[in-house]
Amino acid sequence: MEELQTLKTIAETLNEANDLQAMLHTVLKQLVNLTKLQCGWIFFVEKGRYSLIADYELPPALLKEEKRVMCEGDCWCLNRYNDGRLKRAVNIIECKRLEEAIAGNWGETKGITHHATVPLRAGEETFGLLNVASPHKHTFSNKELALLESVAYQIGTAIKRIKLAENEKKHALLAERNRLARDLHDSVSQLLFSLSLTARGAKEMAVDEALQVALNDIQQLAHEALQQMRALIWQLRPQGLENGLASAFMNYGKMLGLCVNVQLHGVLHLPSEIEECLWRIGQEALNNCKKHAGVSDVSILLFDEREQVRMEMVDQGRGFHYTGEETLSFGLKSMKERAEAVNGTFSLESDIGKGTKITIRIPMPRGKNE
Repeated sequence: MEELQTLKTIAETLNEANDLQAMLHTVLKQLVNLTKLQCGWIFFVEKGRYSLIADYELPPALLKEEKRVMCEGDCWCLNRYNDGRLKRAVNIIECKRLEEAIAGNWGETKGITHHATVPLRAGEETFGLLNVASPHKHTFSNKELALLESVAYQIGTAIKRIKLAENEKKHALLAERNRLARDLHDSVSQLLFSLSLTARGAKEMAVDEALQVALNDIQQLAHEALQQMRALIWQLRPQGLENGLASAFMNYGKMLGLCVNVQLHGVLHLPSEIEECLWRIGQEALNNCKKHAGVSDVSILLFDEREQVRMEMVDQGRGFHYTGEETLSFGLKSMKERAEAVNGTFSLESDIGKGTKITIRIPMPRGKNE
């Protein structure tokens, strides 16, 4: 009866949830309390990288240095999960992370040395691991493991539902961007092109010199507006991003009339949020280079540094006198804000006649298991 009540309570929480991280924290707390255990934690695993996405009542030894022992290195359960051997709820004989915390004298473990682990899945799709533990508890009964499997399957199904809803929103946003890009191309861009041609034709027929100058200005303004409109359309619907950042940057630079040299250091496997952030920052940097640098060559360097991805954008153009954040233009502030939105950092080096270098550092999900 208690098992059924536990499953019912957790199912109600999962059915009402729309925010993934909040849902995982709430349901983990409910599971630990309803089963009278001490603590629990959930690892998400994507492409061999893992992250601690939720935890509840971890002992002090596992909380030290912002839970570093939980976010770095490998362990039995993750190794078995990644090589496909962890299919069901199992007892872990001993926890490597707790062993490391004890060996390092990191603090009180509250008598916790072992835990049970169960994969989170929905059908054939897997998402990560659910771990639970209690003081001086070395084994979990088959009945307890069966309950954990049932809860883990419920959680996995809820994760898939939320992810599907998020993907649907992303697809809707992409569809709206594509529609807007088409409308701008079919209407505003065509009007600007027609205006440029009309000004050119009128200039050739005009006799008055002042009128010719005015028509020439109109033609130039229309041409510049057309270029900016094409850049805006490109931002709404980037061509080539599906082939990776390097291809996208080179294609975008070509559209702007820039020669973009992209260098990759390491194999980049970026979450979509980070990839889009770097893409938008790179676009703004290339736009600035086109407008202000006075050069046609730009270098973009991308580094996979395990714990972070680093992007450097360098030109040898005019540069400017940079004295601090108060001198940042709107575009540069936008880059900084985008980086900080994903917990990254923005730095800039520039001086008159010495070019400009922009460096973006964005942390990768902590604790990746290579």
